[in-house]
Amino acid sequence: MSTPTDPRFFCRPCDRAVWPLPRPRGASAALVAVVALVLALLGDAGVVPVQAGAAGAVHGAVTTGALSTTFTASQGLLLMIPDMFKIAEEVRNEFCLKIVGKVRARPAGTENGNLVSGKIEVLCHELTVLNPSVTPPFQLDDENLSETTRLTHRVLDLRRPYMQNNLMLRYKVAMEVRKFLDEHGFVDIETPMLTKSTPEGARDYLVPSRVHDGHFFALPQSPQIFKQILMIGGMDRYFQITRCFRDEDLRADRQPEFTQVDVEMSFASPDLIYGLIEPVIQRIFACVGKEVSAPFRRMPYAEAIAKYGSDKPDLRCGLEIHDVSAAFADSEFRVFKQIVADGGVIRGFAVPGGNKYTRNQIDGLVDLAKQIGFGGLIWVRPGEPPTSSVKALSEGALRAAIAGIGASADDLVLLAGGPAENTSLLLGQLRLAVAKRENLLDPEKYELLWVTDFPLLEWNGDDGRWYSMHHPFTSPLDEDMDKLESDPGHVRAKAYDLVLNGSEIGGGSIRIHAAEMQARIFRRLGISEEEAKLRFGFFLEALEYGTPPHGGIALGLDRIIAILANESSIREVIAFPKTQTAFCPLTEAPTAVSEQQLKDLHIRLRPTSA
Repeated sequence: MSTPTDPRFFCRPCDRAVWPLPRPRGASAALVAVVALVLALLGDAGVVPVQAGAAGAVHGAVTTGALSTTFTASQGLLLMIPDMFKIAEEVRNEFCLKIVGKVRARPAGTENGNLVSGKIEVLCHELTVLNPSVTPPFQLDDENLSETTRLTHRVLDLRRPYMQNNLMLRYKVAMEVRKFLDEHGFVDIETPMLTKSTPEGARDYLVPSRVHDGHFFALPQSPQIFKQILMIGGMDRYFQITRCFRDEDLRADRQPEFTQVDVEMSFASPDLIYGLIEPVIQRIFACVGKEVSAPFRRMPYAEAIAKYGSDKPDLRCGLEIHDVSAAFADSEFRVFKQIVADGGVIRGFAVPGGNKYTRNQIDGLVDLAKQIGFGGLIWVRPGEPPTSSVKALSEGALRAAIAGIGASADDLVLLAGGPAENTSLLLGQLRLAVAKRENLLDPEKYELLWVTDFPLLEWNGDDGRWYSMHHPFTSPLDEDMDKLESDPGHVRAKAYDLVLNGSEIGGGSIRIHAAEMQARIFRRLGISEEEAKLRFGFFLEALEYGTPPHGGIALGLDRIIAILANESSIREVIAFPKTQTAFCPLTEAPTAVSEQQLKDLHIRLRPTSA
């Protein structure tokens, strides 16, 4: 019989050994690892006595008859000989123990096929308390703990099986990504954490320089400029699993520091990026035993907004939004008729089986629509004849709208009117609310989508200027370049987002590689030549040295793991996250610092107003 040679353990039949090891993955006791080892040695041939040792932590113990039985998080069964009773009676939850004993088959009829350790038990000959534990502030199986309590006592929270499972999933996914990119010729290259402040859409975290009085580093919002410089420098295939920092308002899927899989390649096109990333995603899903088919669906931004009211649509629920403006162009209902005459739209979607809703349920939908921001929501019940919340709507107009939306007799049609994009965005929010209410978002279903052809620029009416929708280094589509000065709002970008179940899990673009085009973009953004040189001079100079076409993508590792683990918040898949107020309860960061530290950095704090 062959035996393992891993230096972390030594265990074989008839040998007596002590096995010091860290906590096994997904459990708080080493017995599960002993079981795995024994089963690996024995295969399906049966169980023979094995002398073994293990170290781990205890999650519960009881004494019955002549033997003491200790249960761990993995429910491995440990039997104590009477000499061990005195020590065992002192053992409490979270004690760290060393055990030496015999692994043997459980008596016939006592096996448990639901457990990995269900065929064996351990007869303990030696028991040593390596380290006792104070009474924990909560039981590890308590499912009603507040997030503050969990994060304050993160050292204990991390012992919970589901937290260990989440972190192990994160590790496995990261390893699969590294292996895949390595197999395809990508080189892992680190980029600076202390860099220059550049505009990328959010506030920078600033780091004052002690050596350079009055000057600041910024923590990177992304490695954007550096990875482009790597392409210019001849490193044609780069990747990095890196930390990024953005000082922005937080929510369930945002953290001030987050992790992304950053990928860049020379001579790239959108199709090349899609062809690279889709197999990566398939490898990631294989980590949880799931299969997703490729190629992924592709949808232009304009279509996503019109049909789903979102640039990251959740396709699991259907509920496609349809334009039925033509049905109301000559309507007796003057409100809809005027909206269409003014260039607006009438759009809506069907709620499957919604015709069964009571009037109170429909009124609840109307109230929800008002909370979202609708001025009004019209409902229609298909039937003979169809009925509506607006008496002025003719039977002919209602039938045309029902047919345009593709509603059946069992459905409920919801309609709204106004400017095209705003109407779809509001219907998109209502669509998701209905999908959640009707349980149409199956957590076991995965819908992947490339959203393409984003607008290059977006107008900000508050300060009367154009801003980049992604970042100022994104290349416009070749066929739209001549509109940059004359019609900037209709210039599309070589940009793409990867969407999974309504969450953006990746985004990238083909970059600008010509200095002249980069200068045109800066002028369109209102960035003067002097300001451009001040902020990006080193990069603009690099573009002048025969820069190859290049592009890439960044995948949000935290969001991907959260979706695979069926967690609603990325904080559940990060070892040491911040709260929604960007505070760490474990370390109590951020904290005040000493006057001497501030003096070293040439900083004086202003008193805050009461």
